[in-house]
Amino acid sequence: MRLSHYYVPTLREAPSDADLISSRLLIRGGFIRKVASGVFVYLPLGFRVLKKVEQIVREEMERIGCHELLMPIMQPADMWHLSGRWDDYGPDMIKLRDRHKRDFALGPTHEEIITTTLKHELNSYRHLPIVFYQITTKFRDEIRPRFGLMRAREFLMKDAYSFHADNDSFKKTYRAFYSAYSTIMERIGLRHIVVEADTGAIGGSESHEFNVIADSGEGKLLFCDCGYAANDEKAEYAISDSTDTEEPLSLQKVDTPDVKTIEQVARFLDVGRERIVKSLLYKGKDTQMMVLLRGDQELNEAKLRSRTGDQTLSLVPPEEVRSLLGVEAGFVGPIDLPDGFEIVGDFTVKSLGNMIVGAMERDMHYKNARTGRDFIVDRWEDLKVAKPGDPCPKCGEPLKQTRGIELGHIFNLGTKYSQSMGGLFSSEKGEMKPYIMGCYGWGISRTISAVVEQLQDNDGMIWPRSVAPFEIIVLPLPSKDSEAFSFAEDLYELLRSRGYEVLIDDRDVSPGIKFKDADLIGIPLRITLGRSFSENKVELKLRNEPTHMNVDVSGGIEPLLEKVEKLLVTFDPASKERDPS
Repeated sequence: MRLSHYYVPTLREAPSDADLISSRLLIRGGFIRKVASGVFVYLPLGFRVLKKVEQIVREEMERIGCHELLMPIMQPADMWHLSGRWDDYGPDMIKLRDRHKRDFALGPTHEEIITTTLKHELNSYRHLPIVFYQITTKFRDEIRPRFGLMRAREFLMKDAYSFHADNDSFKKTYRAFYSAYSTIMERIGLRHIVVEADTGAIGGSESHEFNVIADSGEGKLLFCDCGYAANDEKAEYAISDSTDTEEPLSLQKVDTPDVKTIEQVARFLDVGRERIVKSLLYKGKDTQMMVLLRGDQELNEAKLRSRTGDQTLSLVPPEEVRSLLGVEAGFVGPIDLPDGFEIVGDFTVKSLGNMIVGAMERDMHYKNARTGRDFIVDRWEDLKVAKPGDPCPKCGEPLKQTRGIELGHIFNLGTKYSQSMGGLFSSEKGEMKPYIMGCYGWGISRTISAVVEQLQDNDGMIWPRSVAPFEIIVLPLPSKDSEAFSFAEDLYELLRSRGYEVLIDDRDVSPGIKFKDADLIGIPLRITLGRSFSENKVELKLRNEPTHMNVDVSGGIEPLLEKVEKLLVTFDPASKERDPS
């Protein structure tokens, strides 16, 4: 491809609202343009990368025997009502109504569609197992679309769905996807970590995330040298079996004027935050509960929803707390809580003795409150956010933390959808049973940003060869009527005939602009024909190396071609460190 005839609108500066390095570089490099919050155009360079990612994913799906299909983006609300997710999925779902007043959603995922489509056709064990996948556009109405392609409202995704007669069959497919996703990461050339994850609104009993390791990653990932790894929504810790050994003290109500937050209470009563218990009100579709958590810990809402089985749970707003209980949120507590509220306590509260809780009265708290004596906890759960240093749930050693960008996610759906939507098959014994299902997603467009977040420097992007828009860029620096320029043209055609993807910068611009654009775009190998060509020297430089090498072409071009192939084969910009898990 000739740069003089190719659309690569590079910019010296990125828009002020580009909030991640990947967003800034992809816009500056002429890969994408934003048209609305969370909505992007893929320009020619970006589209080439997108198609390469897509092809790697497609090849790995077909390698494990998946069948490609394409499902509609518009999905009837009836299907989502049948699965019970029309309300459960939440405000991220983009909903619309047609001229006949029928409700639809722009698909954020396709479990309902695939189950409805196949439930009348996969009606015998002889049809199972089978796996389908698609690569298509998804929509999610993110409350704060940000981070460029990483959290977009419209994005390209691969999703796959498997159907099984028994758990053994499902486990085999789950392991196949686990292996395929690991291979995708390796083929792209990314440092990554696989972690246990919360199933969230998708549902099911088991899931794993495949994360690219990056300092800018949204996900906090906890891991241990023993092999345990989970994201912060799922991560557990070794729960202490220590019990309260403090001498019981009498319950005491104390004045705490205008003291509402944990920090304020701790200072006012001169106690550690770990002695104070947060009392948080949550409501769901059919429930309301008080959640008790130690004052120095953070509530993990994903765990709360998972442990209670209610994905609709949300924190009750302060004004609603006042109307429900007649007291401000800062003074709420479990003692004398009205009927109708379930009390769910985190295990860290269970081992506390004389604790401080809200007194259900303005400007008042209780000291020396005790579970069992002053209030009853209906059930105990692991609800806190696990942190670095917490004991590993498998071996007890301190957990470590890194950050990651989720690209792949695999789920064990069990019979969640087949049971609710009537997806049944006839077993070998003639019994009608619900399918066991699996779901497997990969963020195609998100992968582009993840690569750049991990692989870039002060000058621009550093694309792995596997997904680079071009493998080689040829930079002739002298004028077009020079011998060097003529050699560059011949080299360009020869490299293309050998199967390389080559971009030649034949523009009539300064060498400085050519060098800056080549580094910004991030093509793996740069071949420069400059002053040294008068001595039959051609300069080769890998994008991630600080220095270049000169190759003598006086005896022919084959030594140059051999060096080009060797450099490209060994090019590995992500080789600095490996998977921490």
